[in-house]
Amino acid sequence: MEDITKQKHLSVKEIIAYSLGLFGFQAIVGLLNSYQAEFDASILGAEIGIVGILILVAKILSAVADPIVGGMVDRSKSKLGKFKGMIAYSIVPLLVFTAVVFINVPFKSNRMLTYVWIFVTYLIWSIAMTMGDVPSQGIAAALTPNPTERTNVVSISNTAKQIGFSACVVIVPIVCLIIPEGSKVIVKKGEVDNPMIASEYFWVAVLTAVLGCVLFALIPLINKERVVTESSEKIGIKEMVSALKENKPLMLVIVSYFLGFGRQMSMGIQVQAANALLGSQNLVAVLGIVTAIGSMISMALCPMLIKKLNEKKAYILLSVYGFAASVFSFIVGHFWFGACQTNADWFASPKNSVLTVLFFASLFLIGLQFGAVTLMPMIMTADCVDYYEYETGKRMEGTAYSILTLTIKVCLALGVALGLVFVGFSGYADTVKAIEGGVASGFNAKTKDIIFFAYTAVPGILALLSIIPMFKYDIVGEKKAKISEALGEKRKEN
Repeated sequence: MEDITKQKHLSVKEIIAYSLGLFGFQAIVGLLNSYQAEFDASILGAEIGIVGILILVAKILSAVADPIVGGMVDRSKSKLGKFKGMIAYSIVPLLVFTAVVFINVPFKSNRMLTYVWIFVTYLIWSIAMTMGDVPSQGIAAALTPNPTERTNVVSISNTAKQIGFSACVVIVPIVCLIIPEGSKVIVKKGEVDNPMIASEYFWVAVLTAVLGCVLFALIPLINKERVVTESSEKIGIKEMVSALKENKPLMLVIVSYFLGFGRQMSMGIQVQAANALLGSQNLVAVLGIVTAIGSMISMALCPMLIKKLNEKKAYILLSVYGFAASVFSFIVGHFWFGACQTNADWFASPKNSVLTVLFFASLFLIGLQFGAVTLMPMIMTADCVDYYEYETGKRMEGTAYSILTLTIKVCLALGVALGLVFVGFSGYADTVKAIEGGVASGFNAKTKDIIFFAYTAVPGILALLSIIPMFKYDIVGEKKAKISEALGEKRKEN
């Protein structure tokens, strides 16, 4: 009989369904990550720095739900499947609270009540997101026992996931064009976009939530769980800590992800960066798409890179490259901001033209490392699940992926919070008010430098730090092959 770890199990239909499901889910996550802080500041009148702190606290508190959801997944006896059942339960609350977060509340003149509303609604949304996030990530380890096939499907689906995370930069301008209330404001040096209005934010949220949840539902409808073992063990913080102690490779992956949390910062302040650097919120599409193209290319090439080097070497190489690309981009940006005061100056002279091209090219180069280093922890975690089963006889997808998703959420919150601190320190909010009042014509070089430093250099520096634990990670090469073969023999016997 052919080894099941080398057989093909996944159909094209399943790969597409899983990829579209992650695309839809991440479109919702990307919307909240990119636009919530700007909505809270511009529509609800909240201080952007305080919003960052509220997001961080809500994310940390909602992290309590990760082990609960992970435990529910591992103990599930749902007829849909241990992962698919939880995904199905998450869809309605995720849809509803995505829209609720962007409601223009009538009590926003009461600052304290507004902050309570922002915190509570975001906390509930975060818990709903966890209900879908843990099982949708964990199911990757259960779709196929073939590690090569698993690497390929994770690569394809995470490419779609990356595109989904940036989908809001396309959806937002479309909705803004459809809604007639939007207007222009004239300032001293020409015409610039007025900030988005409340109805635009709300209908963007509704459209994204509906489309995202419909696509997310494809995962439980179409995909099959092929590598599943039942567990009745309780999973809590204590059990997660114990699992990390017993699963050293997983602990290295998690520590590495924490050290590289700055990668999450860029998306968290992308709207503010587009406004300050390019002169318009709607140009966030330009800023995001340039980097996203690089990310998509890197994820598409990731299986080949892993085959050539292995996960550990690929991660280290791309992180070092990411540091160099980020620093280069910041230097180019610094000189570009000084040469171009308005959009009209971008190609006003040969020097400006060269700097403009270099600026956007550098963002593309940054993107070449983001996709793969975002993808690699997903593949490594699946390998760590196999390692743990090989060593103990127990399979811990729910626990492992609840730990990973908890880490991702906390790192995302840390990145957004730190990014918004930089934005607040830069004088961004005061400049926006001055532009709206016709007092200023744009952002000064200092504000641009601070925001762009947070957007590029800080993520690059932290990416370099993240490689330290990876030097001890060893579930690669012959050891990984040995584990896969042993588990394949075990499943044939069962």
